[in-house]
Amino acid sequence: MPAKKKKTARGRKQDRARVAKSQDYEVRYEAKKSGRSASAVKKAVKKVGNSRKRVEKRLAR
Repeated sequence: MPAKKKKTARGRKQDRARVAKSQDYEVRYEAKKSGRSASAVKKAVKKVGNSRKRVEKRLAR
């Protein structure tokens, strides 16, 4: 019987650091949070990459 894999928050933390442009709920969340449109969020992700910090910085402009 294989050993049970220990669950850590690392994967979740890494996932939170990214904005998945293909996931509508993530785009809607970021749009609502920044007060911008969903298309603006998608354009920001395309321009600066999927790093949440960079996307938020871009949307704040």
